[in-house]
Amino acid sequence: MGKFVIKRRKNGEYQFNLKATNGQDILASEGYTTLAACKNGIESVMKNAADEKHFERREAKDGSPYFVLKAGNGQVIGQSEMYSSATACENGIASVMKNAPEAEIIDESAE
Repeated sequence: MGKFVIKRRKNGEYQFNLKATNGQDILASEGYTTLAACKNGIESVMKNAADEKHFERREAKDGSPYFVLKAGNGQVIGQSEMYSSATACENGIASVMKNAPEAEIIDESAE
């Protein structure tokens, strides 16, 4: 099972990463000013990740494929790493779809 890990950035913002069962980061959030807002972001990922229409495939300036996950209102709620191929990117989307809805939440922001 995947897990969401909440951490605190050096600038004081909260961020979560969705990790696959193997521990690899598969989705990263933006920075949030409050822990509550960060947890709301996680809930949005859990809700929206089950539907492929919420994933937008993109290409970085260097040509590397990646994806973003959008909420129902169109706001980006998470971004993937850069992938070496379109196939790897599709595998990343499948992993988020599989892991996010039932992932546990681990809050490491106070550490």
